Amino acid sequence: MSETGAVKSEETPFVGGPMDGRVLPVLVGPTGHPPKTYRIPVPDAAGGPPTVLVYRRVPRGHSKRLGLPQGWKYEYDPEGWKDSGKLKWPWSKPDADPDATPGRKPDDTDG
Repeated sequence: MSETGAVKSEETPFVGGPMDGRVLPVLVGPTGHPPKTYRIPVPDAAGGPPTVLVYRRVPRGHSKRLGLPQGWKYEYDPEGWKDSGKLKWPWSKPDADPDATPGRKPDDTDG
């Protein structure tokens, strides 16, 4: 029986944050890479909404000859909750600045 339908995982270390030093099996996709972001929901002790820890995939190291990534690790991203989770295409407009005044351009002055 062939293993073409088998689900593969890779032992991946976590760096920083509450998961620092842990190594977990992470499922890899069809390209053999783990996901770019890894989200871990942590239940709230008071019964509120869970806190989500966000880790970003980064290369563990690079090969000397071609500079290719040699495995992956996840680094803690404390600001990860701000990520909308939407795909960002090169031709997309940037997200609106929440501090900007509606109807005014950033270079407008009061004068």
